[in-house]
Amino acid sequence: MCGLCGEVRFDGAAPDIAAVGRMCAAMAPRGPDGSGVHQHGAVAFGHRRLSIIDLSTRGSQPMVDSELGLTLVFNGCIYNYQELRDELRGLGYRFFSSADSEVVLKGFHAWGTHCVDRFKGMFAFAVVSHDSGTVTLARDRLGIKPLYLAESPGRLRFASSIPALLRAGDVDTSIDRIALHHYLTFHSVVPAPHTIYHGVRKLPPATIRTIDAHGKSTSRRYWQPDFSPAPERVGWSALDWQAALLDSLRAAVARRMVADVPVGVLLSGGIDSSLVVALLAEQGQRDLATFSIGFDSAGGESGEEYAYSDLVAETFDTSHHKIHIDSDRLLPAVPRTVAAMSEPMVSHDCVAFYLLSEEVSKSVKVVQSGQGADEILGGYDWYPPLQGVDRSHTTEAYAKVFFDRSHQDVNALITSEYGLDYDPSREFAAAHHAAPGAETSVDAALRLDTTVMLVDDPVKRVDNMTMAWGLEARVPFLDHEFVELAATCPPELKLAAGGKGVLKDASRALLPSAIIDRTKGYFPVPGIRHLDGAVLDLVRDALGSRSALDRAIYRPEAVQRLLAAPNEARTTLGSNALWQVAMLEMWLQTMEENNVGGGG
Repeated sequence: MCGLCGEVRFDGAAPDIAAVGRMCAAMAPRGPDGSGVHQHGAVAFGHRRLSIIDLSTRGSQPMVDSELGLTLVFNGCIYNYQELRDELRGLGYRFFSSADSEVVLKGFHAWGTHCVDRFKGMFAFAVVSHDSGTVTLARDRLGIKPLYLAESPGRLRFASSIPALLRAGDVDTSIDRIALHHYLTFHSVVPAPHTIYHGVRKLPPATIRTIDAHGKSTSRRYWQPDFSPAPERVGWSALDWQAALLDSLRAAVARRMVADVPVGVLLSGGIDSSLVVALLAEQGQRDLATFSIGFDSAGGESGEEYAYSDLVAETFDTSHHKIHIDSDRLLPAVPRTVAAMSEPMVSHDCVAFYLLSEEVSKSVKVVQSGQGADEILGGYDWYPPLQGVDRSHTTEAYAKVFFDRSHQDVNALITSEYGLDYDPSREFAAAHHAAPGAETSVDAALRLDTTVMLVDDPVKRVDNMTMAWGLEARVPFLDHEFVELAATCPPELKLAAGGKGVLKDASRALLPSAIIDRTKGYFPVPGIRHLDGAVLDLVRDALGSRSALDRAIYRPEAVQRLLAAPNEARTTLGSNALWQVAMLEMWLQTMEENNVGGGG
C-alpha cells in the first residue's frame, strides 16, 4: 500500500521532475516509509512507500530492472505473489527482492498485459518499457486502489490522489457538469472516468491502458462479473450456497494475512467484520488485534455499538482496542478529513474512519475490514423493493429507492450555468441495467452497485481515510473469486432474513446469534448526521464564503431553505441534504486553500 505518480511527455520535452516531486510530497501520508523519483527518457515516476512485504530497501520503488528494461511503480498487495514468484522462477526469472512489487514487474515482462488476470489482490501500477517508451497503467478488478489522470497537450500525469495531481499544478479545475449531476443524484457517487474536475479523470476499475511514446492509447476492460445463474450451480440447495460462500470467504480472509507485519481487524460488531474475526480464529490466529470506535450521542442517536464488538472480542479472545472519540475531537477532525479525500464524499462515517485510522495506525500497519458485503450480498434496504420488478422497469424502480434527487430537483438546486438539459445519471444507470448478464432487477442493481457504487463510495472512503494515516486496509469480501461466486447466487437467498440471508445462515455455526440477528447497524457519527453547534457553523461558513458565492454552484434561495431547517431535508437514503451540499463546497475550498489548485 503506497502512493504512486508520474509524468509522461509526448512533445519531446523532458518530464518535470519538480512536479513529480511535489506529487510525491502530497502523498507522504500514504507512504511514510520511503520515497523515490526515477526518470527514463520522456517518463518520470514517483513513489511513496508503506513497507508491508519485504521491509528492506530491496523492495523500494520506483523499481528498476535494467536487465528486463522495465521500471515500475505499484500500489497495493498481490496476495498470491509467492506462488507467482515460484512460477516465474520456473520460467528462468531471477529475483533481487522478496517484494510482491517485483512479482508484478517480472509478471508483466513474462505475460504482458495479461499478467493482471493472474493477480489476486488490490493494485494500481504503472510500467514503462525502456526501449519503446510505452507506458502501461492498470487498476484492480474492484477498483480498491485508485488511479487518477490529468491529460494536457503533449503530457500525461497520473497519481493515487487528486490532491497530488493538483499539487503538480496546471490542472483544469473547472467543474465537470456531468460529475456534478452524478454527485447530487447518485448518492454522491461519480462513476469513472469522470471526477468533479474537468481536467482530472480516473482509470476505471478492471482496466489496463497502454500509451505509446506518441501519446496514442488503448484500453481494455479485463474483468466483468456475470450476475446470471451459473449452469453448474443451478441445482444447488441453500445449504450448498452457504457452504460454498463460506469456503470462498475463508480463503479470501486467509489470503489477506500475507504480510511481514502484524494484521489486525476493524471490528464494528456487525456480522461482516465479526465473521472475518471468526474465520481468522478458526484458522488459528491468536491475540488478534481488533479495533472498534464510538462517539458521544447527539440528536437522540447513540454514537456507539460497543456491546456487539465487545461480545465478538470476548467470544474469540482478541486483543481488543475500544476507541471512544469525545465530541471535542469531532469538529477539528472535519477539515482534516475533508483534506484527506481524493474526491468529495458525503458519508458521515468518513470522519469515523479517519479518527479510527489515526488510532489504529499507532498499533498496526495492516487491517482487514468487512467493507463490501452489503453490496455483494444484498444487505441494503433498497434491494427488496426491486424483487419482482420487470426488467424493463429496473432503472425506474432503482432510482425511486436509491437516487437522492430527480433531474428536475437537481436543476432546481443548482444555477443554470451548471444545469443540464438531459439526465446523465438516469442514462448511465439505464445503460448499465440494460446490459446482458443480469436476469432480474435485483441482480442488475447489485451489479451496478458492486462495480460502480461500491468502488466510488465505500471502497474509496476506506482507502482515503486509512491511507491518510499510513494504514493498509484489506477487504476480503471484495476478493474477486468471492464476488464472482456471490454474483451467481440466487437473489432470493441474498435478500432473505432482511438481507444477506445466505451469509447469516452460513455464519450460525461460527458467530453468536446476537450478532447475526441484530438490527442492521451503521458507523454512527451523530454529531454530523444531526447538524448543530460548531459543525453547523462550519457548514454555514463554507456555503456563505466568498469562494462559494463566486463559484455559484447552488441557487441562493435553495441554500437558504436548507440552512433554515438544517436537519429536515433528507435524501432518499436518509442522508442530510445540507451536509451533502456543503461537503462539495468544503472540499473544493480545501483544495484551493491548500494551494493545490491549478488553472481553470
